[in-house]
Amino acid sequence: MRKNLSTADKREREKQVVDLMIALYCRKKHHTAKEQLCPECLELRSYSHLRSDHCPFMESKTFCSNCRVHCYRPEMRERIREVMRFSGPRMLLHHPVMAVDHMICSIKEKKKLKGEQ
Repeated sequence: MRKNLSTADKREREKQVVDLMIALYCRKKHHTAKEQLCPECLELRSYSHLRSDHCPFMESKTFCSNCRVHCYRPEMRERIREVMRFSGPRMLLHHPVMAVDHMICSIKEKKKLKGEQ
């Protein structure tokens, strides 16, 4: 599991999770080949990388869903939510270790944030 990852490592990890979720969504919803993305999903992937690269809170947060500031444009935020809703449960089948790690980290972060309020 995760132990004191550097900010750069956290950025890469977040990008990797989002990439896998978008790829799964695109493959199942848009019927693309395994290693390819449709133009719409490619745009979303690029946008998510841009947001992650410029996130000032990366050092103290785990995932965007746990962040207090949502920096995605409204239409992109809705698109990424749709991807997450679809791919999240399916990640247990396709990438079980990553999915369980993500769930554990999210639960810990939500408890931590709740305790700070």
